[in-house]
Amino acid sequence: MSDAPPTAAPAPSHGDVAGRPVVLAYTTAADEYAALHRHAVIVDRSQRGRVRVSGPRAAEMVSGLVTNDTTALQPGHGQYAAALSPRGKIVADVRIFVDGEGVLTDTPPRAADAWLGMLRKYVNPRLAPYRDESQALRCVGVFGPRARDVMEHATGIGASALGLLPMYAHVQVQDGDDALLVARTPELAVDGFEVFASPAACDRLWARAVAAHAVPCGLTAWDIARVEAGRPEWGVDMDDTTIPQEANFDELQAISYTKGCYVGQEVVARLHFRGHTNRNLRGLRAAGSAPPPAGATLADPAGKAVGDVRSAVSSPRLGGIALAMIRREVEMGTTLTAAWDGGEMHVDVVPLPFPTE
Repeated sequence: MSDAPPTAAPAPSHGDVAGRPVVLAYTTAADEYAALHRHAVIVDRSQRGRVRVSGPRAAEMVSGLVTNDTTALQPGHGQYAAALSPRGKIVADVRIFVDGEGVLTDTPPRAADAWLGMLRKYVNPRLAPYRDESQALRCVGVFGPRARDVMEHATGIGASALGLLPMYAHVQVQDGDDALLVARTPELAVDGFEVFASPAACDRLWARAVAAHAVPCGLTAWDIARVEAGRPEWGVDMDDTTIPQEANFDELQAISYTKGCYVGQEVVARLHFRGHTNRNLRGLRAAGSAPPPAGATLADPAGKAVGDVRSAVSSPRLGGIALAMIRREVEMGTTLTAAWDGGEMHVDVVPLPFPTE
C-alpha cells in the first residue's frame, strides 16, 4: 500500500461574464462534458438577468418589445424572442415565462442592462410594474439524459410529468416557504430543465441534485455544448449590429410574423417578405482538435473575405468547432481559410446544430 497522500480534487476555477461571477469548471471541463452526455449535470445560470413584469397588461407590454407573440401565451407557457432597436438590430435575446402574476423575463448577462433599459424606456410602470429580480431569484439548470430523474428527486415533480412539458413551459411547486418555477428549456442538445427560485431554495435543490448524482458543471463545458447545439450567445455570436434572421431566430422559433406591432418590426418583416439576409450564423469544423480563435477572419478559396469566427471551442466529441457569421452565398461544405495574427487553418462550413452522433 502506498504511503502517498490521496490526490485532492481540483479547486473550482472562476471567471466573470459582464462583471458577473461564474464558475468555469468545478473539476475538469472534459469530465463535466462527459457527465452531461452520460448522466446529468447541474449548472448555475444565475449570472443571467431576471426581470418580472407584473399585472394584467404585463404580457401586452412585453409583447410590444419582442419579436414573438407573448399575448398568445397562457400561464404556464413561455417562448424565446429578441428585443430590437428601432432599426431591427438585436438589443437582447429574451426568454419569457408567463405565470399567474405576469411575466418573468430572463436575459444573457451581457444584454441584461440593455433589456432593463428598454423596459424603462417603453413600459409605463403604472400600467405594468416591473422590477429587477436578478438578486432575489437565482437560476440553476439540470441537463442530460437523466435530467428528469434528477429533477424528480430534487423537486418532487414526476419525471413523466416533466417529459410532457413543451419547451419553455413551466410549473410552480412549493419547497417549504419558497416557490420554485421549473421550466423545460432547449438550451443544449440534451434534455434540460431550469429552476428559478430564491438563493436558499436553489442551494437546497443543488444539494438534492448532487445527491441524485448530478455533476456540477461550469461555463467551459456549458459553452462547448452550447456551440454544438448552435445556440448563439449575445455579445459573442450576435450583438446590436445583428438582425434576428442572421442569428437563425427563425429556426429557433423566436419570431412571429402574424403578431401586432413591436419595436423594430418593420425591418424584420421587410426582410422576411421581400428580401434575404446577406449573412448567417453557421458552423465551422476543423480537421483537428483545436478550433480557429474567435475573431479570425474567413476567406473563400478565391481569397475573398466572407466572414469571421465568433464562439470557438474544442469539443471532446467533434474536435475543433466554432460558430461563425458567414456570407449567404457560401455553400455548406465549402472549405474556408481562417486567418489570425500568427496563424491560419482550413475549416469546413457545416449546418447547425452540429451532429449529435
